[in-house]
Amino acid sequence: MTEKIKSAADLKALADRAKASVELREGTKDVQVTVHMGTCGIAAGARGVIAAFMRELAAAGVDDVTLRQSGCAGLCEQEPMITVRDASDTPYRYGLLDDAKVKTIVTEHLVGGKPVDALLIGS
Repeated sequence: MTEKIKSAADLKALADRAKASVELREGTKDVQVTVHMGTCGIAAGARGVIAAFMRELAAAGVDDVTLRQSGCAGLCEQEPMITVRDASDTPYRYGLLDDAKVKTIVTEHLVGGKPVDALLIGS
């Protein structure tokens, strides 16, 4: 759907949203969230997972996270999956994700600072 621009304020709002989207996907911030989007991940729903992360991060006002994409991580049976790396570079892998699990990860891990053990692969 194309957005109608009727004023300079509309144009600025559109530019601000575009800038926020670019900043979310680029740069190095304290936390990196990588959505694995190989063929298996995409088939399992990784596009929906990345969209859910974008929504949930924005809703929570989180601005110290970079959201990235990568290819397959080799755990096809766990797709859609992500890897979260914090400032200490510790990897946390979450699998079999859906919108509800994304919200939990954002709320508890990315905002609250506590990994969600029940959703970690291998837990």
